[in-house]
Amino acid sequence: MVHVPLYVSEKHAGKSGKGLFSDVIMEIDWSVGQIFDALKRSHIDQNTLVIFTSDNGPWLSYGDHAGSAHPLREGKGTMFDGGCRVPFLAHWPGRIPADSTCSEPAMTIDMLPTVARLIGAPLPERPIDGKDIWPLLAGEADAKSPHEAYYFYWGHNLHAVRSGQWKLHLPHEYRTLNGRAGGTGGIPVKYDTGKIDLALFDLNSDPSELIDVAGQHPDVVARLQTLAEAIQKELGEGPHRGTGQRDAGTLVQPLEK
Repeated sequence: MVHVPLYVSEKHAGKSGKGLFSDVIMEIDWSVGQIFDALKRSHIDQNTLVIFTSDNGPWLSYGDHAGSAHPLREGKGTMFDGGCRVPFLAHWPGRIPADSTCSEPAMTIDMLPTVARLIGAPLPERPIDGKDIWPLLAGEADAKSPHEAYYFYWGHNLHAVRSGQWKLHLPHEYRTLNGRAGGTGGIPVKYDTGKIDLALFDLNSDPSELIDVAGQHPDVVARLQTLAEAIQKELGEGPHRGTGQRDAGTLVQPLEK
């Protein structure tokens, strides 16, 4: 949540005064408060890391049931920042400085190694995508992302590479409303298909990913293209299997006797 189809309890129905979507947001806010109250009652609120985040941007075709990523470009189902950049809050009294912010890029793939470090758990003896980002959460001075780059796949195709302030989009199609309004009352409108050629964006000055600066920074483009080609060989691209791909794990349920 918040995710279609939207539902809200009688306790919060109509209470926001701004429609069903806002009612659901209000209920989520209340429910987070219930979790914090439970931590306090159990006397573990001072020794518990609480993380609040999301898995993707708004489902724009649903309009008033989807929220907004403004001023970021596009939404869920794309690898523009409107689709993959999400809110992230971390709370741990005495360990994470109050009111601190971090502008370094990070991903939810980094949560596994970060929490593993905090609880002293060994990581799997195989390559994993994430890295320990505790210095970023802890507000350590001059802490930087441990990643040289992050890779944005949509399905089996690499759409973008981000390194620091730079984000390189590889040529690909994407779904878009082309400025049209989304649906109402939980009924979506259809997407159009957009296309982007090779494009470089400076997210520090252009978080909306609107100004292609590839021509001004050919060295950055070349570096990120090299990283892209390397990860495509490792993780695959389209029908081509990567050297580092593993089959998904499966759980086989025995037949009942």
